[in-house]
Amino acid sequence: MTKFGHKTPVDFVIVGAGGAGGVVANELSTAGFQVVVLEQGPYLHAEDFTHDELKFKDVFDAPFIGREVLTNDHALQPNTFRKTQSEKAELTAFAQYGRCVGGGTVHFTGNYWRFHEVDFAERSRWGPIESTGLADWPITYADLEPYYTKAEWEIGISGLAGANPFDPPRSKPYPLPPLPVKSSGVLLERGARKLGWHPYPAPTAILSQSYRGRSACAHCGFCEFFGCEWGAKSSTLASVIPIAEKTGRCEIRPNSYVRKISTDKNGRVDGVLYFDVQKQEHLQKAKAVVVCANGAETPRLLLMSKSNLYPQGLANSSGLVGKFFMVDLGSLSLGTFEHPLNEFKSVRVTRVVQDFYDSDPKRGFYGGGGIDARFEFYPIGFALGGLPSDVPLWGAGFKKALKENFNRTVTVFSHTTCLPLDSNTITLDPEVKDAWGLPALRVTYKSHPDDFKTLRFFRDRSLELLDAAGAVRKWALPIEDTTAAGHLMGTCRMGNDAKGSVVDKHHRAHDVPNLFIVDGSSFVTSGRNQPTCTIQALAYRAADHIIRMAKAGNIA
Repeated sequence: MTKFGHKTPVDFVIVGAGGAGGVVANELSTAGFQVVVLEQGPYLHAEDFTHDELKFKDVFDAPFIGREVLTNDHALQPNTFRKTQSEKAELTAFAQYGRCVGGGTVHFTGNYWRFHEVDFAERSRWGPIESTGLADWPITYADLEPYYTKAEWEIGISGLAGANPFDPPRSKPYPLPPLPVKSSGVLLERGARKLGWHPYPAPTAILSQSYRGRSACAHCGFCEFFGCEWGAKSSTLASVIPIAEKTGRCEIRPNSYVRKISTDKNGRVDGVLYFDVQKQEHLQKAKAVVVCANGAETPRLLLMSKSNLYPQGLANSSGLVGKFFMVDLGSLSLGTFEHPLNEFKSVRVTRVVQDFYDSDPKRGFYGGGGIDARFEFYPIGFALGGLPSDVPLWGAGFKKALKENFNRTVTVFSHTTCLPLDSNTITLDPEVKDAWGLPALRVTYKSHPDDFKTLRFFRDRSLELLDAAGAVRKWALPIEDTTAAGHLMGTCRMGNDAKGSVVDKHHRAHDVPNLFIVDGSSFVTSGRNQPTCTIQALAYRAADHIIRMAKAGNIA
């Protein structure tokens, strides 16, 4: 196992070993550079993953049970939350993200949607939207397409090219065929075709066949919120991190809690200060730093890295670090069917529709998205949140409803846009501290009125879909502002103008030439809230440019 000393600078320190960090680590180490990856969470392996709903906490469906094994522990890392800047922030477990080697890719559903061409140019297409920071990306879909393809083939994605008539152009098919269709997928197809929509096999970061020495999916049913003991889920833990380590030039250093990025007298970064598992502080020297934490922890780290040269926080001359925070928005509708569905088996999602992906001026508001049908609730989560509101909460009626409905219920999940507002921010809480004595992450978030209109539109389409599929009963969860969120995006947006963005189109900080930010924080818009594919494509693209700059001597 490769080990580097702290005092001798390595070529790169990467902060975070998740979806982006794992990709960048593999690309840089394979290219011949020395890399240390600092991951705040543990390094777990196949034997650590079990099918235990009480152990592996279902952070959204059943927040009252289990422990944060794969995700951030709010007892150690509290969030505070407020809707507006005039309110006092209160302790709330709002920001959810992966906290282990592999990050969120260890426990995610595996939905792996590319952004469409429109996602990169919505400001030009739709014009300004009041009270938002809607802007075009400094890159196009065509710029990113080769890296989408590389991500799909390097990570291992199952899907069927050409099946979705709304897909953007692609240069290569998926490396693996789609996973077998489940009952939920059959029902989605039935309802969608009746309505004239266009269902297609879900592109999924789960192996339908063995691939590059990894096993195919065993259809155990424990995907989201759980790690995969077969390595069939295409996490960076299973796919690219082992390759990076085999180069002998990459050290994964788990349980390393970064508190500050260090800079020299010239304002360049020269290392990273972090606490080890015993809370002993170390400085890992480096010629350059790549921050791949996530859309909440990345701006927090930059703000904590203020100094005399950077009084507003590192890379924050624009004042935009932490602004334009975007989250995962969507609506859930449920339906019960006449016959058992056995949805608890296999992966969560096998069919998707994107007929309403694009915004449409005829709707009278901005917003679009995609819809999948899925198995959403494990047994305990279903008991706590998957039954209609008129079901008794205890006793014989409750037990009867559980017995009858668990195996006959399908969830239709919409994934929708989230507008960037400069009032939605990640900042440092002035009072609350984490377990290391550092300022807690403070979230300020309130959805734009168009976000709510989009959610209601998709709720109505989802109920139509369930009705057309033959549901004997259907209902929707209330449309409310989110109180917990993953897919954290937008807080260090990319752009060509240093006054209007934090990083350039190659993810290089405008203010600091040897600092790079590569994760969801660089997003200018949210797409349709399935960001992992785009995060990893951007990571491959960023790594490509970093390697070229480093070999040309244009970084350190």
